[in-house]
Amino acid sequence: MTGADDDADGVARTPRIPGPRRSADDHADLTARPGPEEPQEPEGEEPVEEPEPEPDVPVLGHGVLKSLLGAWALSACSAGETAAVEAHLTECGPCADEALRLRDAVALLHRDRDLDLDPLLRSRVLENCLGRRPARIPVPDWVTPYDAETARLDALLRDIGDSEWHAPVRLKWYEEDRPVRRKATVAGVIGHLFAVDGLVAGALGLDDPLGAGTPELSPSERTEAFWSGLGRPPGRGLREPWRDQSHTLIRTVSFAGRGVADLTVTYKDFALPLRDSLLERAFECWLHADDIANAVAYPYDPPCGAHLHEMIGLATRLLPAALAGRRRTGLASPARHLVAAGAPGRSLHLEVEGAGGGHWYIALDSPAAIGDPDQAVAQVAMEGVEFCQLVAGRVSPEEAAAGQDGDREAIRDVLGAAASLSRL
Repeated sequence: MTGADDDADGVARTPRIPGPRRSADDHADLTARPGPEEPQEPEGEEPVEEPEPEPDVPVLGHGVLKSLLGAWALSACSAGETAAVEAHLTECGPCADEALRLRDAVALLHRDRDLDLDPLLRSRVLENCLGRRPARIPVPDWVTPYDAETARLDALLRDIGDSEWHAPVRLKWYEEDRPVRRKATVAGVIGHLFAVDGLVAGALGLDDPLGAGTPELSPSERTEAFWSGLGRPPGRGLREPWRDQSHTLIRTVSFAGRGVADLTVTYKDFALPLRDSLLERAFECWLHADDIANAVAYPYDPPCGAHLHEMIGLATRLLPAALAGRRRTGLASPARHLVAAGAPGRSLHLEVEGAGGGHWYIALDSPAAIGDPDQAVAQVAMEGVEFCQLVAGRVSPEEAAAGQDGDREAIRDVLGAAASLSRL
């Protein structure tokens, strides 16, 4: 359908748009009979459109024109006022600048526009600032994942209300190939991060959130000790001490110099160099932030690709030792071809797809061996976030691998070892 009238020859004609009707406010006599019909235009001739009359442009002073800029930006001026304002803008620089600012502000008022800040805004602002004036004491590159993940979690915590700090959070991990679950709250999760970050603080000579003289405890034992030591259910009050501690860790490491990266952080049952320990803390911060986001229905994205790649790389470096530990307890198959430390050995090819992805070769028979592409006996392909969910104990080994090929026993052992890296 064209919506146009057709003449006798079937040729579509442009519809005639009637002029504006008179309203009741014009006080017309509504009881009067209509007058004679207007003469019709000869059939077959195009209607002649009369040009619109030029608006009357009032003569207004600078002060009045300046006061009309807001209405002009909102397109709320009459035709005459619009013409007067726009003529003034060609002559007055200050008013022209103000008009541009007002037009930009009006664009933000559009109801269909998303007013949420760009998640990359912080990174762009920092990059621009550092480009203009580099930091006198920069944050080391190996600390930036922890810096980024604690900042992202802090932004989430700022957005939630007081009642949401008590929202239930279900924590999940694996112990001896069995899923373990623990009930907590949003505040309880922050207390857990606060307590375990205290291990890094202690290694740097900083105050321990559990207090001076605390014996050596595992991360789970430290968490339970911290929770039991609270006099009442925790709430928003935990955010500030947790964030202060993370800031202090970053600042201390930044001022300490290069040698601090190799400082040992002890987790009771195992130890990591500080470089890897802060990367592990960044990983746990992200996973628990995701737990919190799910509990309060808050959108939360994975880390950037570069940081996710580093986290996956750390997990792959820990897998040979985890596999050897499971072998000692009978949870993995025996080693087949032992090789000398530092020599290439039988390997599994882990192909991680998506952001942060890459190719890793995991030694199967000795934690001191080197993964070798030429001796790969199996391959597992999976997405980066899915692999991290497996390492965190959020998904089971049976659910995790999207693609598997080769030695089934090696695949089962490596996926089980990956899940065994999880803990509270």
